[in-house]
Amino acid sequence: MSSKLLLRIAAVLITIHLLGHTIGHLNWDNPTDPGMAKVVRVMKGYQADFMGASKSMADYHTGYSIMIFGLFGMSIVILWLTSGFINENRLIAKKVVCPVGFAYIFFGIAEYMYFFPFAAATSFIAGLLIMIVLVKK
Repeated sequence: MSSKLLLRIAAVLITIHLLGHTIGHLNWDNPTDPGMAKVVRVMKGYQADFMGASKSMADYHTGYSIMIFGLFGMSIVILWLTSGFINENRLIAKKVVCPVGFAYIFFGIAEYMYFFPFAAATSFIAGLLIMIVLVKK
């Protein structure tokens, strides 16, 4: 498989992950499970001052989730654009995607430990595909 195709497959995997994340983000604070609903109420119910702002744990959770939108979107664009010049500027392209590859392998491991297998698999496989590009000649 060409490096261009591998990077674009990685970008598509991250896009799928982003779509799943979007669905989860839109519904996280309205769970059907009564125990989780109680947890969400507590997360929303108390605000504490931290570094000059008064926020709840739900605010932090939402904020981190929104930051993931930006991170995934940036990653998709970087991979797609880099795939367009990898054959002409291989050295520069490898330097651009190297930290992205390591980050997504790390994300895959963290998602496996703290979230669920599908999210972990999409991130980890995307990271592996990027790493394959790095070792290809």
